Amino acid sequence: MPKFYNNIVIGIDVSAEFSMVAILAPNGDVYRKSFKIRHDMDGFEFLLKEIKKAEQEFNMKTLLFMESTGVYHLPLLHFLQSKQLEAYVINPLITNSNKNQDIRKVKNDKKDALSIAKIGKFQDIKAYSFFDIPTFTLKCLCRDYYKLADIRSTFKKRLSADLYIVFPGYKVVFSDITGPSSIAVLKQYQTPKAVLDASKEDIIDLLLKSSKKNLTWCNNAYDKLIKAASRTIGISSNGLSIKLLNSISIIENLNEQIELLLAEIKNLINSDDTMTQTKKNIQLLMSIPGVGFITAVTILTEIGDINSFMKPKQLVAYFGIDPSVNESGKFKSDKQKMSKRGTRIGRRALYAVALASIRTNRNGEAINKVLLDYYKNNLNGKKKKVALVAIMHKLINYIFAVFRDKQEYKLRLPQVHQKMYLENRSISAA
Repeated sequence: MPKFYNNIVIGIDVSAEFSMVAILAPNGDVYRKSFKIRHDMDGFEFLLKEIKKAEQEFNMKTLLFMESTGVYHLPLLHFLQSKQLEAYVINPLITNSNKNQDIRKVKNDKKDALSIAKIGKFQDIKAYSFFDIPTFTLKCLCRDYYKLADIRSTFKKRLSADLYIVFPGYKVVFSDITGPSSIAVLKQYQTPKAVLDASKEDIIDLLLKSSKKNLTWCNNAYDKLIKAASRTIGISSNGLSIKLLNSISIIENLNEQIELLLAEIKNLINSDDTMTQTKKNIQLLMSIPGVGFITAVTILTEIGDINSFMKPKQLVAYFGIDPSVNESGKFKSDKQKMSKRGTRIGRRALYAVALASIRTNRNGEAINKVLLDYYKNNLNGKKKKVALVAIMHKLINYIFAVFRDKQEYKLRLPQVHQKMYLENRSISAA
């Protein structure tokens, strides 16, 4: 029997400016016709009045279900939870698969609200109710960070493409064309001719101020720059120079905005508004090799309430790295791709950790020896992306374990893990 089969259940179909509400009585009948509430104080208070009326009539608490609708459902969810009401959010994939069960093709907000109420009452579905303002704020800030980083990458590529036209040999001078030294030179000298016409003293002085390195490095960089300028045949144009400067200006502005975001994320985590457990969980994640600060915050905020996940497989599905199964009769597809139905930003952060986990330091020491050996030995012969997904699976097991045990990650060989497992199993059997 479904968990909320004998309860009063309210379904809410959320829109931008208003919502439609349907109420089901404990016996499953429609308590009253679907009604409309506006997203303002009067509308929310009217909804509270109707909820209390139903609770008094049936002498029981109500349960509210709503569909995750971008950001439009969040103010209503926060309001309901602030009134100590039990409100849950349903994944749109679940509601969409249940909306067209009738033979007649009818689609309207009233029917959708009733459908959501029936899903909450008659089906055992996974819905979440966790909503913490600092965690949500951190999640928004992290997503903005990745958006700005993507935009910055676009303009870095545009700057690189423009340099191929204006100054083709420039890239051999600096390892990073968007580094401080490179940007300082490009802001002053956009063309090979401008570099050749400038005095050595001016360029050396510019490199000393921007790079904060010694005179020897600056002289070597100057020699490379002059050599590249003398051998390059670029297209000199005032318009192309302005295009270069425009890209540089945008990149610098984006760098500034990203730094402000990172500073705000750190301030919010260190503030008293953030739960102590959240701060501890970030430290637990950062104990895993390859997980940095922003990655830890991103993964934690994308997960939300870790208590919603009872086993690692649920977390795997939430990140969307579980295989999509395609079978029918005797047919079984051998092309199983990731479902990619979970959190996209969380999956991106996890992928970055997987890449970092199989790398080595400059001295040749592995970031994570266990995962690197697993990648080289057990996954030998597999495609690179398939192998990286396997590493992501391993990492989710690590993440789940540190949250479950509330202990920092400890690097152990598989043989040690197996021995510990057998010992714990024998103790529990005794």
